[in-house]
Amino acid sequence: MDFSALTPASAPTHTGQHTVVVGEKLPADPARMLADFTRSFENLAVAGVQNHEPALIVTTSGSTGKPKQTVLSAAALQASGEATAEATDSPGAQWLLALPVHYVAGAQVIARSALAGTSPMITDSVTHGSPFSAADFLAASERLSARHRMTSLVPTQLHRLLEEAEKSSTTASEIIEALRSFNAILLGGAPASASLLNVCRDHCINVVTTYGSAETSGGCVYNSRPLPTVQVAIQDPDDHGIGRVWLGGKPLAEGYLNDPIRTAASFFIDEHGTRWYRTDDRGSFTDGTLTIEGRADDVLITGGIKVSARRIVERLTEHPGVKEAVVAGVPHPRWGQAVAAMVSIKRGPAEPSPQELSRFVAETLGKPAAPKIIETVDELPALSTGKPDRLGIHRLLTQKSSTIN
Repeated sequence: MDFSALTPASAPTHTGQHTVVVGEKLPADPARMLADFTRSFENLAVAGVQNHEPALIVTTSGSTGKPKQTVLSAAALQASGEATAEATDSPGAQWLLALPVHYVAGAQVIARSALAGTSPMITDSVTHGSPFSAADFLAASERLSARHRMTSLVPTQLHRLLEEAEKSSTTASEIIEALRSFNAILLGGAPASASLLNVCRDHCINVVTTYGSAETSGGCVYNSRPLPTVQVAIQDPDDHGIGRVWLGGKPLAEGYLNDPIRTAASFFIDEHGTRWYRTDDRGSFTDGTLTIEGRADDVLITGGIKVSARRIVERLTEHPGVKEAVVAGVPHPRWGQAVAAMVSIKRGPAEPSPQELSRFVAETLGKPAAPKIIETVDELPALSTGKPDRLGIHRLLTQKSSTIN
């Protein structure tokens, strides 16, 4: 693709009669918000979706602290839903909603249900804003009635379900059968560990890892392959084919509401009229497979040596005693940055110590990549969306940096 020929997109400047706006925080009355959402999306479906009128606005924090309001059109939501149904062989699916609706993946469940003419089953954790649980998930799963059924989860939720199956012999088969009953479980929001995916594979649970963001109507690359109508391009690839990842196609957002500067920096239109989004990630695209190598800013320099935070996370989650991990660089007077990690571990006789995990990383990535600080927890601090609270984790790890020599 000729990146120099792309034209910066103009920022959207208005909302429509039925536009749904979601914020960064849980609503005070989740049940009422769900009802409002469903009604709005049903009105959109009745009115027709072959247009670029704003249908959903997702508010997220920007890197500068100024919130971004990503505008998704009715046409983008429809394209995303149709592509998902095609990729997962789930036309007219009934969805289980287990993610909060102020998160794009949660809002998409309502939108896809309305556009498909089906009624989603909703967990109590969403309706009442209570903690997600296996019992809650099972109860909602049992109410599903359609042949095709779908759900979206984040890795922490799936870990919790499988751990409950391991602990409780009375509900183990029910949990596994419930997970198996879905055409696909879309898993996104954070990287899924190899061990988690292996367990699902062993149980014949169809997990589909997703890559995307609010700017792409949520996940638009499934199991490393772009959905129908989605295009991938790599800008300025190095000798290994790794460069900045661009995503294009029908599920793309219109831009950021009343924000021409950030819209023009992230959204572009090519000579064919295709919209493109410039991501913050680096990766390669070979034989139709997208491999994400990490964020453009995820390289940590410790003692003058560059290490990849994503590679360290991948290595940590290869350990059988690790569920999830977040890696960050923390200030250090000698090295400039020291590698630090917060790791959620599986408790028990074989649970790994911080020293063991540090050696585990050093074995394959070298001593500079081995975290100098490893904080082990039962579960990572999370945002209301279920995604790890990376800023909060970074603050906690930075507080501990004074203990490193």
